[in-house]
Amino acid sequence: MRVLCTNGLKTVMLDLSPDFERTIGTKVVITWGSANGLLKELETGAGGDLAILTAEAIAGSRIDLARSGIGVAVRKGAHKPDIGTPDALKRALLAAKSVAHSRTGMSGIYFPTVLARLGIADEMKPKIVTPDPGTPVGEVVARGDAEVGVQQISELLPVAGIEIVGPLPDALQKITTFSAGVLVAAKEPDAARALVKFVASASRPLLKDKGLEPA
Repeated sequence: MRVLCTNGLKTVMLDLSPDFERTIGTKVVITWGSANGLLKELETGAGGDLAILTAEAIAGSRIDLARSGIGVAVRKGAHKPDIGTPDALKRALLAAKSVAHSRTGMSGIYFPTVLARLGIADEMKPKIVTPDPGTPVGEVVARGDAEVGVQQISELLPVAGIEIVGPLPDALQKITTFSAGVLVAAKEPDAARALVKFVASASRPLLKDKGLEPA
């Protein structure tokens, strides 16, 4: 069975898919990427059985699996700035020498609007670092190529060498819902539906450990 899965749910799927394979007896082959990138693959004819993307990217019936907010990270051991309010976040970003965010994906598309709302978009332009697609923002921060990283908390948490400062302030936060949909041309629709149920039953502690919450 082939699954196209957004990076936002990667850590959960890496944990759960081996258990599913042992329980159901179906091999799961997963293609990872941003929701937008995977959606483009589907639109250009990529095959598969199941898509796990952002809720907005799933056309037709879907099952919501988990939710995640956008967070801020720094290199392990570095000073953690106050980001608890929009004004505090603004000061922290202006004080940073460099700030990384992804080029694609929900957080990468959304974060520039945060800078605009804070009124610092132009001031931040020389400081922005956008890694190549597929390179986690956390890795850029861990190796010192950016002082601050902004991405989905579920994508920041598994990266070694960084620490989560916290989520964006509530007034600037954007919660993403990750959802699953069985593809119309699925060759293994029953197995795909079984996997959705398997993931949907994931425990609250597991999701919390991965920077997520139940949908």
